[in-house]
Amino acid sequence: MPTVAPLDLDGHCIAAAFLSDIPHFALADGTVHRLDNGHKHVAAHDGLLCATVTDKADRMITGGEDGKVVAVSPAGEIEVLAEIGRKWVSSVAAGPQGAVAFASGRTAYVRFADGRTKELQHPRTAEGVAFSPKGMRIGVARYNGATLHFPAADGKPVELEWAGAHTGITFSPDGAFVVTTMQENALHGWKIADGKHMRMTGYPGKVKSLSWSAKGRWLASSGAPAAIVWPFQGKDGPMGKAPLELGTRGNTMVTAVSCHPADDFVAIGYADGMVMAARFADQKEVLLRRQGKGAITSLAWDRGGRRVVFGSETGDCGVIDVSA
Repeated sequence: MPTVAPLDLDGHCIAAAFLSDIPHFALADGTVHRLDNGHKHVAAHDGLLCATVTDKADRMITGGEDGKVVAVSPAGEIEVLAEIGRKWVSSVAAGPQGAVAFASGRTAYVRFADGRTKELQHPRTAEGVAFSPKGMRIGVARYNGATLHFPAADGKPVELEWAGAHTGITFSPDGAFVVTTMQENALHGWKIADGKHMRMTGYPGKVKSLSWSAKGRWLASSGAPAAIVWPFQGKDGPMGKAPLELGTRGNTMVTAVSCHPADDFVAIGYADGMVMAARFADQKEVLLRRQGKGAITSLAWDRGGRRVVFGSETGDCGVIDVSA
């Protein structure tokens, strides 16, 4: 039976993650807490809006209401990577070779490892940023679609159009597809090679959490009373194929998903604080945590796939040992 080590914090957890296998919790008040031989914390921002973890899981990159982009080390050291004055940094992404992307208003920024920063202007608000796994390429979610940039070169960006407000963005692990979350209850995707559209609709709520499976064969999503998991095995992604519906609970919405780092199953967090795991192959479910206080806002696995860290909108956080 999985065991839960709870951590009761005061405030909304924006992101829960492992840095060098140490559980970290980034809260909206700007503090980043960690469980490292006891409970420790560090002040990263005056108001924290977004957070992500580098590919090596050796730093957490955060953006805040104070116009700063900050890197937090596993030891709690703070490095300010960028300051843009009195603007809110609403989205961050960690990329290859130490690069970081972030968005504020209509501008997306790329900070290269040597400290150079490039600004990428857009006609409307840059809502979300993500790096492609292939090369130095970033995607920006915007109104009526997404824009793909090669920030190290001066070439023309690729415009991917689809009517509506696009709020978040992710690339498939093989770099072949890009998928956005939308203000309406839907995802939209494009096959980058030919611009072919992928409509992923039918959600009763907004999709706020996405997670690719280890080999990129599946994309799990929140926004329904089950984890909606789209198949991406074929050359055209999920077109013409039905998604899996895992961990269905008729009366409670899924609010967070996180795919296991090696195997085809997913951790699922719900609006009532419950956490389950479900396997893709046979849809078998395991209860990881009973209901708690507040909706689960973030889930993440450690590198060994043995522990899940979770955070909630009320600060009801903790670590689940699945191997126990």
